[in-house]
Amino acid sequence: MGSLITLCAGTSLAKSLFPFVGAEGTTTYRLIFSTLLLMAFWRPWRRTWTWSEAPILILFGATLGVMNLLFYNALKTVPFGLAIAIEFTGPLAVALWSSKKPLDFVWIVLAVIGMGLILPLGPQGIDNPAALDPVGIAYALGAGVCWALYIVIGQRVADRIGAFATPMGMLVAALVVTPFGIGVAGSSLLNMEWMLIGLGIALLSSAIPYSLEMYSLKHLPKQTFSILLSLEPAVGALAGWLVLSEQLNLQQLCAIGLIMAASMGSAMTAGQRQITN
Repeated sequence: MGSLITLCAGTSLAKSLFPFVGAEGTTTYRLIFSTLLLMAFWRPWRRTWTWSEAPILILFGATLGVMNLLFYNALKTVPFGLAIAIEFTGPLAVALWSSKKPLDFVWIVLAVIGMGLILPLGPQGIDNPAALDPVGIAYALGAGVCWALYIVIGQRVADRIGAFATPMGMLVAALVVTPFGIGVAGSSLLNMEWMLIGLGIALLSSAIPYSLEMYSLKHLPKQTFSILLSLEPAVGALAGWLVLSEQLNLQQLCAIGLIMAASMGSAMTAGQRQITN
């Protein structure tokens, strides 16, 4: 829960930087400072690297960088909690891909209904105030696809490289995103005030949540961890309301609830499959 709270607080803080350095510049801050923090902690130079590991690391890091860039761009027009819920469909799809039990299809139905309540079914206006910006939703869906790829690729990278894949992947992600940040924000990225906020974003959104999650994974069953992680859209919606004054209507709150229920249900049945096996 501490990980979820700090992550959402960091993302809320990140959105406050958009008017000054844009979503691209904010993403650049997060990835560069996160890379420096992770490099200092893991010291990956202690390991012997081979060129054969470069392709999978580059793919892993590029996926991570694009995922962050798309998600922050989605936040420009989509409320925080809804953006997380949409992005959650990525890992949910990965979890349901190997579904075999009839009960798993219930979670698919819940997720589809939830997405149906979020996706814009008409132009936003007086007659349809709940409709969201289609471009923002496309960004969030793209981030969800990248999250799904990140999970699949990340499992292979972790098996081959281990924990050192995290700082190296973050380094690649920073290299991929930085040109976009410079192209949008330019010299504004060198503003010391914005850089300090960027460091805070990296701490809250990456360093602290990652450390807390590593501790949790050692002390909690994976099923419990996954179910708790499913609370992120709700925590994001609460952070958006408290920090960013983002208001959600009943339809949008129901959509978040359905997607959370699908994610929790998928985690529960996945845990049952592991126990059975």
